[in-house]
Amino acid sequence: MNAIVEAFAFFLGFLGWLMVGIALPNRYWRVSTVDGNVITTSTIYENLWMSCATDSTGVHNCRDFPSLLALSGYIQASRALMIAAIVFGTFGLVATLVGMQCSKIGGENYVLKGRIAAIGGVFFLLQGICTMIAVSWYAANITQQFFDQFYPGTKYEIGEGLYIGWSSATLAICGGACLLFACKGKQKDEKLHPPEVMSFHTTSPLNSKFRPLHYTNTSTSH
Repeated sequence: MNAIVEAFAFFLGFLGWLMVGIALPNRYWRVSTVDGNVITTSTIYENLWMSCATDSTGVHNCRDFPSLLALSGYIQASRALMIAAIVFGTFGLVATLVGMQCSKIGGENYVLKGRIAAIGGVFFLLQGICTMIAVSWYAANITQQFFDQFYPGTKYEIGEGLYIGWSSATLAICGGACLLFACKGKQKDEKLHPPEVMSFHTTSPLNSKFRPLHYTNTSTSH
């Protein structure tokens, strides 16, 4: 049963890691539509790296953000958290692949493999937490600016990149929790069913019963 849970957790972690890799370069983290006539209607969309605009004719124009120091703090933090999530997910995949029971990598020391799989679960949890913080922080700023009546800039709505990020975080957290659950159950089984130790019973010759020997003193008279 633990092997099935570990394989399922590895699948969830891999899928979450793949989706965070898709969410990071996705251009539609926030989207705004500027209404006008047929010629001037355009859609503005941004992510962590660039800002783009497309008009009704389908022409896209993108520009990278200026200097890093000129960016808002939440954008810089979201960049760092998303990159950290990819790194944590990579470590989690490697550790889980080595620690799984059905994997031949890492030998047959299943106690050590279980601990390595638990470390992989922790990495998956860190990946999910970093992704969740990044996309939620970014979305909080979008909603705050959208409902602020005195905000002078362009008001955006939540884009598809954030939904991909939330899905990725959920999958990674579920995968890490499943791995830790499987490893915890394995440790409980080892405590409840310790390995049998063969005992040998020896019989000491001192405890054995000997028959007393009776000697008869016979004297011969000459």
